[in-house]
Amino acid sequence: MQKYEFMMTREGIVGNWLQRYTGMKLEDFGEHILLTNFNHYVDLFCDQMETKSVGFGANMRAVTANGITMINFGIGSPNAALIMDLLSAVHPKACLFLGKCGGISDKTRLGDYILPLAGIRGEGTSNDYFPPEVPALPAFMLQRAVSTALRDNNHDYWTGTVYTTNRRVWEHDERFKTYLRETRAMAVDMETATLFSCGFYNHIPTGALLLVSDNPMEADGIKTEASDRKVTNNFSETHVRIGIEAMQLIMDQRRTVRHLKFDW
Repeated sequence: MQKYEFMMTREGIVGNWLQRYTGMKLEDFGEHILLTNFNHYVDLFCDQMETKSVGFGANMRAVTANGITMINFGIGSPNAALIMDLLSAVHPKACLFLGKCGGISDKTRLGDYILPLAGIRGEGTSNDYFPPEVPALPAFMLQRAVSTALRDNNHDYWTGTVYTTNRRVWEHDERFKTYLRETRAMAVDMETATLFSCGFYNHIPTGALLLVSDNPMEADGIKTEASDRKVTNNFSETHVRIGIEAMQLIMDQRRTVRHLKFDW
């Protein structure tokens, strides 16, 4: 009876489910988390951290090496909200999303990096956590560490807002594309604003480094299997390495990325 009473609490649920979804014990999670949507990124993490590759038995592939855990949480804002809720069980010191996005601005090219200053909450999922007028913001110190890692690797990057939507197939919808341009967002994706909002809700410092994988505002820029393979082959390895280095900067310099607002 005591076991089932524990599952009636939020702490009991997220602790149990984080282990169930990832196949990892709570004590095996690092204090610094890298999030992704791609199994290939998990494999690249294992290669770069020189650790044994993790299997495919869990819904969310996860692996820890040298105090950093990488998790493939899946695609979309509901999964983004879920992983941030579940990570509250282990109280991460920092959580960085390595995702791909579609360029909205005419300035962006395939392989460009975008360091989001804010997310536009077009997905709706985050409305279960905060009123719609509350902005979705990353942890400043975490984004600064990512900026340093990019500069150390001689990479330029764009800053700006990212529009997050629940819609997966919209590239044919000219009305929606016109709306996206009116937002003046730099890029569009399906997770960033949700991760920022739900990270803030769960007192988890959260940031993102996005890789432009397509230019969906133009017919010849919509992602295909061939174009996605090209982006993966040419840019993914560096994307993962910069994420790891950003986390190592925080760990080595013992900097806190906790937002002052988390003290309430």
